[in-house]
Amino acid sequence: MTELTPVQQKFILHWGEMGAKWGINRTVAQVHALLYVWPEPLNADDITQALSVARSNVSTSLKELNGWGLLKTVQNLGDRKEHFETFEDPWEMFRIVGAERKRRELDPTMALLSECLIEQKAARKPDPHMEKRLGDMKDFFDNVSACFDRANKLPTSTLRKLSKMGDKLLKLLPI
Repeated sequence: MTELTPVQQKFILHWGEMGAKWGINRTVAQVHALLYVWPEPLNADDITQALSVARSNVSTSLKELNGWGLLKTVQNLGDRKEHFETFEDPWEMFRIVGAERKRRELDPTMALLSECLIEQKAARKPDPHMEKRLGDMKDFFDNVSACFDRANKLPTSTLRKLSKMGDKLLKLLPI
């Protein structure tokens, strides 16, 4: 493996910083960034060397990326080591991340809101304010979830076209 270029280093460091802001471990995000910018699959030793991080950090990061569905394992003929790569298409990556975040974050929140609303409605002492707030929040999450599900069912090519239409679509809506 050759050394990282200054541009690769800059991108990988930034992706690590952004990952930390998004609630993802910095090293996990850096491993993902390296796999994204590197032209061929890398093994764990290559990743360790390129990022100057502990081998255990790389192993943990690869497991985490695999758990997110962002890792592809590749076997090279004559090499017993596993090699790893990620998706080339950012749209596909973000589709996967979005679905996983929905599963990990939105779905449990929606379930909790439903439970709280049921409990609030069954409470001995009614609290119309609390019931309205919970209901409004549940409606919001239900709508966001349904919107995400509809968008996520669209082919990536359609999502690209929709995103490029931008303001043209908004002009079709009565405001």
